Amino acid sequence: MKYGYIGLGNLGGHIAMSLIKAGHQVVVYDRDPALAERHVAAGAVLATSVTDLAGQVDHVFTCLPSPAVSELVLAEMLITLKPGATWIENSTIGRDDIRRLGGLAKGSDIRLLEAPVTGGVHLAARGEITVLVGGDADLFALHEPALRAIGNRIFHMGPLGSAAVIKVITNMLAFIHLVADGEALMLAKRGGLDLKTAWEAIAASSGSSFVHETEGQLILNGSYDIAFSMDLALKDLGFAMGFGREFGVPLDLAGMTAQTFVKGKAAYGGAAQSTQIVKLLEDALGTDLRAEGFPARLE
Repeated sequence: MKYGYIGLGNLGGHIAMSLIKAGHQVVVYDRDPALAERHVAAGAVLATSVTDLAGQVDHVFTCLPSPAVSELVLAEMLITLKPGATWIENSTIGRDDIRRLGGLAKGSDIRLLEAPVTGGVHLAARGEITVLVGGDADLFALHEPALRAIGNRIFHMGPLGSAAVIKVITNMLAFIHLVADGEALMLAKRGGLDLKTAWEAIAASSGSSFVHETEGQLILNGSYDIAFSMDLALKDLGFAMGFGREFGVPLDLAGMTAQTFVKGKAAYGGAAQSTQIVKLLEDALGTDLRAEGFPARLE
């Protein structure tokens, strides 16, 4: 099977590269042709447009910034994509939007498999990201080899829309943990502890988390460079709050965290790194959380 990949940004670029490294035939496209240079050097074919790509492949992956962009790209794909093809969407999209987009695709005999990813850009670069899949079982079986090329933990959550729910849940937890980790590190700093040793002790304790062990390092370095924005965090927290209302679940911590991110966006802008949410506390107290020996980016 020949796959197309559209959207070669922070996540999509690494996912497409993992497909190429695994030996899949891949055609790539991004509005910025420079993002495709490393893929072409690794053996991919560069398409000149979405329609050009869709006409060359059997199935298409996408990783795009919003449901609106996904819908625009779908409209272009449908011009040349063969009936019976699968659209595999790696973007984080709300459940209602993914179901609606699946209906639009189905009208042209294109089937949608949602496959949002979680774990961070550094794991995507290593082909070790977690993939959360929603869609028909036969589609999952057909594309499982490609999915296992991009991630080492694959979960088929159920029908279309299921992956959107669990992805929002995992991101909600990550943002709550991020705010909590900033408070914990600040307690350590203001309590006179060595931050490097404090970070190590927390990482070895019952209070540790994936966020502490990864994003905590970027906070202590001062780069905050997680390649995920305040705007994207607010989008995902908005999805979580919507599910809370729909399912009748009070989300007190998520609500407080969402308001903290509103403050973060006001202070630093929507394009700021989501990890800069901890800088709100640093700025308020005039105390930087810095320690030696931590990386500027996760590898």
